[in-house]
Amino acid sequence: MKTTLFRQHGGPEVLEYTDFPTPEPKPGEALVRVRAAALNRMDVMVRNGWPGLKLELPHINGADGAGEIAAFGPTDDRVGGTPLYRDLGIGSRVAINANLGCGQCDYCLSGWDNMCRNWHLLGETVRGTYAEYICLPIRQLYKLPDDFDFHQAAAATLVYQTAWHSLITRGQLKAGETVLVVGAGGGVNTASIQVAKFAGAQVVVVGSNADKLAQAESIGADILVDRSKDENWSKAVFNATNKLGVDVVVDNIGTTFMQSLSCLKKGGRLLTVGNSAAPRFEIDNRFVFAKHLSIIGSTMSHLKDFSTVMDLVVSGKLQPVIDQTFPLKDAAAAQERLWKGENFGKVTLEC
Repeated sequence: MKTTLFRQHGGPEVLEYTDFPTPEPKPGEALVRVRAAALNRMDVMVRNGWPGLKLELPHINGADGAGEIAAFGPTDDRVGGTPLYRDLGIGSRVAINANLGCGQCDYCLSGWDNMCRNWHLLGETVRGTYAEYICLPIRQLYKLPDDFDFHQAAAATLVYQTAWHSLITRGQLKAGETVLVVGAGGGVNTASIQVAKFAGAQVVVVGSNADKLAQAESIGADILVDRSKDENWSKAVFNATNKLGVDVVVDNIGTTFMQSLSCLKKGGRLLTVGNSAAPRFEIDNRFVFAKHLSIIGSTMSHLKDFSTVMDLVVSGKLQPVIDQTFPLKDAAAAQERLWKGENFGKVTLEC
């Protein structure tokens, strides 16, 4: 099969478009012919590497993907008491869930597979979707309608389950609340805008320029704050909300936590699923206890949330935003566009 992989960590130059053995499905798995993959900033972080990261090299990036089932591994039709094949068959169009629980530990058995004791993320700790074929446990596949676009599905899989689980399941967002999204153009942020609007919230977005803010407005943002014109954007948010502040902040940057905490009402929640700027930073704890604030973290979602949010995507109630599509051989250029923040929405690959 064709794939884009790297044999050592480094810059975009380490990515190589080449041939690689097609994997064979094990019991309980399906072989998927990938038609579209989508990028995340995590792809570049993994490619660059970090101390302690141990991968089987060569490594294949990519968490998001969609395609068709090409084969099944040898298996019984029931595993762990759960019907395995459901309505899936050879040729079924599927979206891939990158959140890999073991299916056997106490967390997985209680329905919280994103807290699995042996958790993996596709493309981060195991080989991913920048390839023509991939093998996955059948429980990781969501059946798509026959006419649903593969790129739309790939663009949705990671960011919408992440935004839904963070805002709805963990953050307990309610209709009538106000949500601040820090950053306008990233995949999780564009998904968060739409999920918050679907839940009946007012949405404030802080963006880096007028163009991205206009695009954020086009998908539902109500209040726009241009941080290029006002570095103290927390004050601008406070004023824009009639000096009330917000109930919830979506902040996946990390180094912006202090401004985010400043924006929150008493009893507010700061939600985070990542740290795109840096993993370590300082906060003033007085903001947390004096204002009765909560900092709530989460990673991906469990299988139930994935199914729920993908149902909303395929029904058109949530609409993935695609920035640009590249051929698989040009994955390096695609990663550069994403890493430089030139995108609004998801960058995808044609596999």
